[in-house]
Amino acid sequence: MTQDLTRLADGVSRRKFLMTSGAVGAASLAGCTGDSSSGSDESDTPADESENSGEDTSGDTSGDESQGMDTSMLTAEGSSTVYPISNKGSSYWNSNAPSSDGEYWGANDETSVPGWDELKSNGAEGMRLADYFASLYGFEPTGQQAGPPFATSIGLSHSGTGCKSVRDGLVDIGNSSGPITAELGISESERDEKYVDHVVGRDGQPVFVSQAIYDAGVEQLTGEEVRGIYQGDIQNWSEVGGPDEEIFVVGRAEGSGTDTSFRLNMLGDAEAPMEVDTRKGQNQQVKTVLQQNDNAIGYMALAFQGSGIAPIAIDFEGTLFEPSKDAENTIFDSAYPLNRDLHMYTTITDDTPKGTDMREAAFINMHLTTFGQKVFVEGVEYIPLPTKDIEKEKGKLPSQA
Repeated sequence: MTQDLTRLADGVSRRKFLMTSGAVGAASLAGCTGDSSSGSDESDTPADESENSGEDTSGDTSGDESQGMDTSMLTAEGSSTVYPISNKGSSYWNSNAPSSDGEYWGANDETSVPGWDELKSNGAEGMRLADYFASLYGFEPTGQQAGPPFATSIGLSHSGTGCKSVRDGLVDIGNSSGPITAELGISESERDEKYVDHVVGRDGQPVFVSQAIYDAGVEQLTGEEVRGIYQGDIQNWSEVGGPDEEIFVVGRAEGSGTDTSFRLNMLGDAEAPMEVDTRKGQNQQVKTVLQQNDNAIGYMALAFQGSGIAPIAIDFEGTLFEPSKDAENTIFDSAYPLNRDLHMYTTITDDTPKGTDMREAAFINMHLTTFGQKVFVEGVEYIPLPTKDIEKEKGKLPSQA
């Protein structure tokens, strides 16, 4: 691996590196190693139905150069916030379900996937999932269960790690819940020169408290009170209408997009100082700490809400944003100050002067459909993009075949 990285630094393109180094094996396919914390049933794969009968299932085409197309494994890593979206998409992609499935893809007599009528009108009927989306960008369908035109693998780390990995050519896509400008400390002009920012969804990023604190009356705070807690000015729950208990303050690890976004949106600066009792690298770990402490507060992605913790409403300058979709002002609105984009970054290279190759485009485009937004974004408790934003994101992709 060290030799491979040295060759990469000497100018070998990231795609050639991924095809020749064997750095990621087929055993690492997402769906085999899915993170159960997302709350979605990502390990299930649809049964091979009658549409598969008579198909030639011999051989694995992944990693081959078929008709001049790069079919090496597509790799991504980064944010634990974006991971539920990306990994669930990867699981569906690698399964390559037939259109007769109905639960994961296509339709049957009992059910159909969201957005199927739209997909069917665009030629998806009779095609397997990955075969369809890949074919839009020139890839040959395989017709094989668990045999997509190219495989995908999603790694779990941090937004900063994902941004650095895509910068260094170690992965094709860098997942981040914070802007790459803040994660890498670069200007917007450098971002536009070197990267393409694909936004696939949004997160309301609620602030959570332990259930005991919520039940004791702390159902909402002001923005100033939240800032005061995280900057050490407020240290006891009694100061904000709660019990006489010291506040146990939980933060995300430095380098995580959730931490970067929280500092930017709540404290006004990605480098703003914070006083916390503990930092955790993953959303799930923050959730666990809040569940195990009766006097804690923490911030994490919306997808990781659960029992034993409660999201609070926050009053920003007279407007109360509540953690309910039915509220007049809700954390699901783009006006909510902690609302943030969820990114998949690709790089502009000599091989891809427009910043997105055909594999990347096929996979990202899948998330930018009604099907993708409903299943991979809203299905894991995030906020789908409005139509105008979906069209804007699609405009960043190369032309379809």
